[in-house]
Amino acid sequence: MSYRVHGAIQDVGAASLTRRSVLTGAVAAAGVVAAGRLPVLAQDGGEITVYSGRNENLIGPILTQFQEATGITVNARYGSTSEIAATILEEGANSPADVFLSQDAGALGAVQAEGLFTQLPEATLGLVDPRYNSADGLWVGLTARARVLAYNTEELTEADLPASVNDLTDASWNGRIGWAPTNASFQSFITAYRVLEGEDAAKAWLEAMSANGTVTFDGNGAILQAVADGELSGGLINHYYLYGAVAEAGGPIGAANYYFPGGDIGSLVNVTGIGILQTAPNAANAQTLIDYLLGEEGQTYFALETSEYPVVAGIETVEGLPALEEIEAPDIDLSDLADLQGTLELLAEVGLV
Repeated sequence: MSYRVHGAIQDVGAASLTRRSVLTGAVAAAGVVAAGRLPVLAQDGGEITVYSGRNENLIGPILTQFQEATGITVNARYGSTSEIAATILEEGANSPADVFLSQDAGALGAVQAEGLFTQLPEATLGLVDPRYNSADGLWVGLTARARVLAYNTEELTEADLPASVNDLTDASWNGRIGWAPTNASFQSFITAYRVLEGEDAAKAWLEAMSANGTVTFDGNGAILQAVADGELSGGLINHYYLYGAVAEAGGPIGAANYYFPGGDIGSLVNVTGIGILQTAPNAANAQTLIDYLLGEEGQTYFALETSEYPVVAGIETVEGLPALEEIEAPDIDLSDLADLQGTLELLAEVGLV
């Protein structure tokens, strides 16, 4: 999947909705309303400017759906999460953005650290497990996603896979694994590695992986395709890429997800999230957007269309997705992933960005 980087702000009203009829029917059939959730009331005009670090193909349809439901015109700017975060930091108080919608918690933390977010209502924060919100209530999670090792099922079984992501530096995996160092989720994984294991350990792992012939890609989708095609034995990606590929193919693709056990850093559970900027010219509409994305339609969209984990209780996930509680994820406060700049500097130091 590719990003359109630093594109001009544009109206996403004409964006197409993927499998819209399927989603609408599923929402109606589910009959699930988040506890304590007030319905989003239709608005009469107005607008909102969204700076999105999520791919337009993934977030554009639900923004269009929001626009149709509320009458609020959505202006969206897309780019990689790190680039959009850097733009917000550079613009500061002069930013025209109302909200920052991020692919990961680390970039949200970087913007929060500069004091650019405003406090969110307790009613909003209370909808989501505290593990997936800012500790200070300045941003809220929208979806959860797990890091996995996608592996080729014709070559390997789970019994063949290592107990830790650290074991991928072994010579037996030389040239067989893929990664995407420029991807925001990978960068958050490295930030988590730095937090849990220390700066020196993170640098040593990156250098060892590079020396072991780990193959670099621009994104997770290309990694998964290489694994499914048998070009690689495995690749470090987010869990939902597999489900999207299987849905598109209409059946198995020769790859499966492996969750590292025992709280290994390789099974980090991160979030996409959103925060309202202090200088938002349309703060009320920004809050309406957040309410919509955390409401029944928004959470069902993410669960069914992007195969992520909803962060509001009572929303069903795609078939076959293991329960979030079953993942033996590392114990880490996502608010501690704010040092995106430190991670970028480390990746540059070892020659990966």
